[in-house]
Amino acid sequence: MQRRCTGVAPISEVGFYHLTRSGPDRALPKLLGRTLAAGERALVLCGSAERVEALDTALWLCQDPVWLPHGTARMGEVDLQPIWISASLAEAADPPNGARFLFVIDGVAVPDVARFARVFDLFDGADQAARAAARERWSAAKAAGHALAYWQQRDAGGWERKS
Repeated sequence: MQRRCTGVAPISEVGFYHLTRSGPDRALPKLLGRTLAAGERALVLCGSAERVEALDTALWLCQDPVWLPHGTARMGEVDLQPIWISASLAEAADPPNGARFLFVIDGVAVPDVARFARVFDLFDGADQAARAAARERWSAAKAAGHALAYWQQRDAGGWERKS
């Protein structure tokens, strides 16, 4: 990804991931696996502490990829965690594990995504309110000058870039 050197906030790549056949608990593992394979660290921002716990369990139980090292505030050792799961917007402002990739679920609106190289905004395509909120986040990211991409789950698996 190319960055502008203009003295203004850096441009992030913001991808909107339209979930049509699974929820984030099933879609995230492969995306996070690719993130780790690229040598990156990730912050996964959830809508609640209960969601953090549910996602933590889902990542420990996932089979593909088999191993996704991650942590939460309950576990500690944040500097050792390549994937950090949180419900704290403060951690999005200053990722405690040095993450450059941000994964957003549950419709959490992050005020400033410019500190991340890539943002993955996963939303439920079956929920009309979630789709409307994602459109608002898209408009805000576009107005801020970020590079945008729209991905939709394919029935056969994987993702298809729509724009």
